[in-house]
Amino acid sequence: MKLSFRWYGDDDPVTLEKIRQIPGMVGIVTAIYDIPAGEAWPYKKIKELNDKVEAAGLEITAIESVPVPEAIKMGVEPRDRYIENYKETLRNLAKAGIEVVTYNFMPVFDWTRSELDHKLDDGSEALIYKKEEVDKMDPLSGELDLPGWDTSYTKDELNDLMTAYQEIDEEDLWDNLEYFLKEIIPVAEEENIKMAIHPDDPPWSIFGLPRVVVGKENLRRLLNLVDSPANGLDLCSGSLGVNPDNDIPDIIREFGDRIHFAHVRNVKITGEESFEESAHLSEKGSLDIYEIMKAYYDVGFEGPLRPDHGRMIWGETGKPGYGLYDRALGATYLNGLWEAIKKSSK
Repeated sequence: MKLSFRWYGDDDPVTLEKIRQIPGMVGIVTAIYDIPAGEAWPYKKIKELNDKVEAAGLEITAIESVPVPEAIKMGVEPRDRYIENYKETLRNLAKAGIEVVTYNFMPVFDWTRSELDHKLDDGSEALIYKKEEVDKMDPLSGELDLPGWDTSYTKDELNDLMTAYQEIDEEDLWDNLEYFLKEIIPVAEEENIKMAIHPDDPPWSIFGLPRVVVGKENLRRLLNLVDSPANGLDLCSGSLGVNPDNDIPDIIREFGDRIHFAHVRNVKITGEESFEESAHLSEKGSLDIYEIMKAYYDVGFEGPLRPDHGRMIWGETGKPGYGLYDRALGATYLNGLWEAIKKSSK
């Protein structure tokens, strides 16, 4: 595996220089954040980003993410123009040597939490999700603003989107995902790019919106929509793992040859459709991180693998879930598990 770290660009207080000091770190996972969804990424900007990462002694192991515009998810125009732009972006990324591209197909909202700075028993702060709190939220109030969400929508635009999605069910979303994949996967094949879809986070419907990338059966259906090695997964243990029905090591072993990118983090399930994010250490959450890493080793995983959301510890402030200290601890823990598994398997 290629141990990697998420970096949000020049405005990220977690700098490339700091990331490079994490033992075993080789890769950067990043994106271009100032281009609207649906517009093509120019090769010049991609190369500038790539050169900056390489100058710091690291490499871009995955792009996370190239956003999919809502028109594509909804199956309305100008989706075909956006898809052509998406193809151009893939060609430009390939020209720059990028091999893995992540995306998601979550309607309107990316990952969602009810609280960003919940204090845990040890004094650290973490992201949490309480079903009863999310059920009370009104996304049209204009007061919700979570990391990962597209905040470019006006209140009226968001209201129009939410209204339009009332006419779209899960099967419609599947149809639109299939249309998208049948257009872009041939280009990915030509350019030797591995497309990796991120699971829905959390893996159930929120605000009445359909979600389809939620568990093992759905992952199997997704991969069969276009049965190509270029059509693969960005498997996030924390996203899928909040549903106890999702056996992460089993999922890794079934789809190992189609997992192109791995997010490894722990979560503590606190109730039905409720959880808190925890330290990566197995005993701190509901997932067995050792078994997850062993499954990756057993299937011969060689792609980028990164620690995911971290707590805020030692007084650090910054982008919720994306501070330096706890993610660095997580990276070291994952690397230690990998070394132990590798040596004990000889």
